[in-house]
Amino acid sequence: MYMTVWKRRWARLRKRDKILSLIGLATKAGRCISGETMTESETKSGKAKLVIVASDASENTKKKFQDMCKFYKVPICIYGDKDTLGHAMGKEFRASLAILDEGFADGIRKELNDREDIA
Repeated sequence: MYMTVWKRRWARLRKRDKILSLIGLATKAGRCISGETMTESETKSGKAKLVIVASDASENTKKKFQDMCKFYKVPICIYGDKDTLGHAMGKEFRASLAILDEGFADGIRKELNDREDIA
C-alpha cells in the first residue's frame, strides 16, 4: 500500500520537478554519488561539481558541507528533503549527494536560479 501511494506522489513530483529528474539521470549515468562519506571524499578530491544537501538534514551536516564546499570552492545548494532526494536516485533516504558531471551540475544550477527569479 505504501509503495503505490509513494509511486503516485513521486510521479507527480517528477513531472513538476526538473531538478529531481536531472538527479535521476545523473544517477543512471553514474555521475552522481550519495552518502556523507562519499560526498565528502569526492568534494575533497575535486571531482564534485555540485553538492546538494537535504533541507531536513541536521544543522551539523549542513554546516559541515557548507564549510567544506566553501573551502574547496564547490557550489552547494540546500534542496528537497531526504526522502525525495533518495527516491530521485532510486535509493532510500539521502541527506547529501554530489553531482560529478559539469553538464548535469549546470542544468541543476540553472533550474535553481530560474526558481529564485520567480520567487
